[in-house]
Amino acid sequence: MNLAARLRQRSAEAGWDDLVAFHTPGRGYTHGEVHELAARAATVLSERGVGERDRVLIALSDSIAWVVSFLAVARLGGTAVPVNPALTADNHRFQMSDSGAVLMVGEEALRERASSFLSAQELLSAADSANAADPVETDGPLYVYYTSGTTGRPKGVVYGQDSLEVYHDAVGQGAFGITSGDVTLSVSKMYFGYGFNNTFVFPLHTGSSAVLVEDRPTPEVAQELVTRYGVTLLYSVPSWYARLIAEADAGAFGSVRAAVSGGEALTADLAGKVGKFLDAPLLNQLGATEVGCAITANTIHFDRPGSIGKPVGALEVEVRDSSGQPVADGEQGELWVRPVQMTEYLNLPDETAAVLQSGWFRTRDLVVRDDDGAFTHFGRADDMEMVGGITVAPTEIEAVLSSHPEVREAGVVAVPDELGQTKLRAFVVTYAPHPPSGLAEELVELARARLAPFKVPRSVHTVPGLPRTPSGKLRRYLLRDQAPDLLKGDHDG
Repeated sequence: MNLAARLRQRSAEAGWDDLVAFHTPGRGYTHGEVHELAARAATVLSERGVGERDRVLIALSDSIAWVVSFLAVARLGGTAVPVNPALTADNHRFQMSDSGAVLMVGEEALRERASSFLSAQELLSAADSANAADPVETDGPLYVYYTSGTTGRPKGVVYGQDSLEVYHDAVGQGAFGITSGDVTLSVSKMYFGYGFNNTFVFPLHTGSSAVLVEDRPTPEVAQELVTRYGVTLLYSVPSWYARLIAEADAGAFGSVRAAVSGGEALTADLAGKVGKFLDAPLLNQLGATEVGCAITANTIHFDRPGSIGKPVGALEVEVRDSSGQPVADGEQGELWVRPVQMTEYLNLPDETAAVLQSGWFRTRDLVVRDDDGAFTHFGRADDMEMVGGITVAPTEIEAVLSSHPEVREAGVVAVPDELGQTKLRAFVVTYAPHPPSGLAEELVELARARLAPFKVPRSVHTVPGLPRTPSGKLRRYLLRDQAPDLLKGDHDG
């Protein structure tokens, strides 16, 4: 059965049609209204030439138009390609060309970026008077997400028709136990895989609801939304949670039963602070674009701060050395996982073959499997620093520095000195706008007390912020490039 038709049938049979599915600034949309609107929007897309296996670029922020566009494309047997609407014109044109999209659905300001374009307002307006389109049976791809491009050219990751059910069973139900009474607020947007699952997949599979916010909510805005809608599940990245506990009122978050962290490393110290602030667990997880959702996660049933939890659902994971051989528990290696929902990298057969081997996907994440079956994360094999001929995981150092009560987040990179010798330099963002004097020396001493000598940063500098991707990941290469100027600027005061 067609995905959109399956979800429509699921809602009707479960009695969810009259329950709110999405809260927007103007009104709430019930599950029944969403599916009916999507069926009519499919007719609008069909009249614009969209058919089975055709790809449609969705360049929208979180809105009812985003939800309806995805479901409408699916109903026609097409393939949705959600992308960040804030990307440059060149990025959007590359994604249109690379994906072979026949249409872009986006905000009016993006009209000149595609020869075939439909604005969100045009789609919704036309759908009001259109008839419902019949669902199309297909075995074609359901959707494509592009990687962030942090290690090279962004790649289109292609997913099959049954992906969303897998995510719901493993994570939405298995890890978080979502029910129709839950209300979700995800800071991460639906044009990222993490936000897509939080805001779109889980609510439509459980009869629950999600709050749609076009802009990335600040802690102040999130506080107001949590209070207004009685949010029970909160999703974001560690750097945002660090801001939350510095800027928001803990008393406003009493409805939250669990918070979830993904996208970058979460320290046990920050998890503890956020958990105390919310009076609810902050559940850390590790995912990958190619897998489509979480690989491992702390859950409502098992939570060990400092870990990335245990494998979710039916996923098998192995820890292997650089030659691909399994290593024993307690030894560090790369994380491999199967099965994955990715079917291929779009138009890149050689790169697909390099990461998918005998059904296993090589994540490049460095982990250790612990005695309790959970995993500890040590960064990525392609995100290491070399100092004096020794490979160093910067995330370990960043975790130590971030444990200091004055430090909100930290970034560590290797920077060549005037003689060309690399030295570890740390850059930290503090909770207070003006950090106390002597903080840099305190942090160096903290690192000396907890780390091997070669892992201790040569210096620590406070900065206003760290360069991050829109999804919250540290752009280490950019911090490395900026480091010489930051050092000259003497931000330590």
